[in-house]
Amino acid sequence: MNQSAFALGALGGVACASLALALVWWLRPQARRWRARDATQQDAFEQWPTSALVVDVVSHQVVSANPAMMRSVGYTFTELCTLHLSDVLTCDGVDAKGLLEQLQSATLRTPVEMHQHCKDGSVRNVEGTCHRMTLGAREVVALGVHDVTVRRRTESKLLEKQQQLDHLAHHDHLTGLPNRLYLAATLPGLIEEAKNSGNLLAVLFLDLDRFKHVNDSRGHDTGDKLLKTVAQRVRSTVRAQDLVVRMGGDEFVVILRGITDTQTVTDTSSRITQALAAPMVVDGRTLVTTVSIGVSLYPRDGADMSELLRHSDTAMYQAKDKGRNNFQMFSPAMDKRLKERIAIESSLRTALQSRQLEVHYQPIVEIENQQVTALEALLRWKHPSHGYVRPERFVSIAEEAGLIVPIGEFVLQRTLEDMARWRQAGGNLVPVAINVSAVQLQRSNLPESIARLTKAHGLEPSMLQVELTESAVFERREARAREASQDAVGRLRELGVHIAIDDFGTGYSSLSYLKRWRVDTLKIDRSFVRDLVTDMSDLAIVSAIIAMARHLHIKVVAEGIEGWPQLEKVRQLGCTYAQGYLFARPAPAEDCLTFLSGKPLNLTERLPILDLESTGSGERVRALRA
Repeated sequence: MNQSAFALGALGGVACASLALALVWWLRPQARRWRARDATQQDAFEQWPTSALVVDVVSHQVVSANPAMMRSVGYTFTELCTLHLSDVLTCDGVDAKGLLEQLQSATLRTPVEMHQHCKDGSVRNVEGTCHRMTLGAREVVALGVHDVTVRRRTESKLLEKQQQLDHLAHHDHLTGLPNRLYLAATLPGLIEEAKNSGNLLAVLFLDLDRFKHVNDSRGHDTGDKLLKTVAQRVRSTVRAQDLVVRMGGDEFVVILRGITDTQTVTDTSSRITQALAAPMVVDGRTLVTTVSIGVSLYPRDGADMSELLRHSDTAMYQAKDKGRNNFQMFSPAMDKRLKERIAIESSLRTALQSRQLEVHYQPIVEIENQQVTALEALLRWKHPSHGYVRPERFVSIAEEAGLIVPIGEFVLQRTLEDMARWRQAGGNLVPVAINVSAVQLQRSNLPESIARLTKAHGLEPSMLQVELTESAVFERREARAREASQDAVGRLRELGVHIAIDDFGTGYSSLSYLKRWRVDTLKIDRSFVRDLVTDMSDLAIVSAIIAMARHLHIKVVAEGIEGWPQLEKVRQLGCTYAQGYLFARPAPAEDCLTFLSGKPLNLTERLPILDLESTGSGERVRALRA
């Protein structure tokens, strides 16, 4: 009961008790004699505002009542004295005798709640206390009765308001689903229920794929309507006893109760992914969204709410990594990878501050004369304990953690510093290619940084080449991101910076974008070059890329050249430039002056000790020796 209701109840109890004591006093023979001597006291009692009733203990007959009681029930004194207690006051579940027993055991704090029956047929809520006494040879009880109808009505309204506030506090206002607070209050009890029953409890963590794109491209109103539709579809795919919670944003949690096997979890997860993958019509336009789901099971994957939610969240990110629009069951290996990921992110932040990052350079060579025509700047992380960390282990983490922008700025700054030192040392400068991620292209002012830094080091922007992966420029992202990327690339070209597409052939390979963005160079991914000599499919792909680029007047660089047969084959296909371990491994800046001497690379020491004439490349190799 809230404080207001409690206060009302307390006042009512006090009034009932006071009246009962006064009535006792009034009915005592001594009091009657005193009252006869002082009529003023009698008048005061008869004007007492609270109802009073005297009932015979044995017959339950009404003996007397004060005017307030008569006004309350609508009976005259004579009519009341013909009635029994049960005609005037009742209590659910007990008879008149039981009611009297309850009244006699009542206290000031706990008066008896009763129903008062009036002459006009109406029923009121009242509370009462009583005191037993003897009037001559007759045993009676004096009842003090207080009308609490208004108070009960007030309490009911307060309770209704409180329930509404509780519902608002524990439910999402947009979808109407229970929220995070409700889950925190409910899930421990569901875990205890599963523990006692011996059944499984499944926690499904749902995250919509690319929901941000919907908000950015269609607006938040459309996003909200989409979330409401998603909530309805998820709710319709699970059982009535299962719990669906909106955690916030585009995240939902589904609790499956009473699970006896994992097949039920698999079937439910499949139904949810299929239901959400179906097109949704919002504001007359069709939207398609998918969901990534992570699943943890009690007791296998955790003993408490925190552990189960954390592990289902981990599994959800594994589903994201596997291409989205799928579900993954948690495994200890996932937790290990997550901890490793967190450790790498933390160490990478430290690496940025403690100068553990380095930039190495690998030459890009003209095939016909082995002349170095450019260098590619490659990021290296030298961990103080683990040595060099492979880029594939930390670059994607850097992008997710928001570290790729400061790392990209570091690479740009270090590259220009190294170029300035090479020039001072007498090196024959060639353009240097730097790799730029989609995040860096969209979120940093790369053209402004290049213009400012090249000017500070006395270099021309044309001495830089920006290498973008296909996903960075061609991926079908929202229109705003595409426009930001296209605008950044256009400004880079205006500065004179060259544009190259790295790992060409592994992404979207949108030919229309090649034409629109005026790309200078395509770099054929090493996965096509590796088996070029023996795999006819790779040969056909590389041949088509080279032919297309030649007609578009775009340079082509073959990446990953590690053997002479590969080099000879790409030369025969018309590729002009190559890069790979056959020419040189990436080297620190201080070892790169040999690449900048202006002389062809000496490749004779890299010739394998075998008879190459049997490969059909002997004549070309002898020419290279010469």
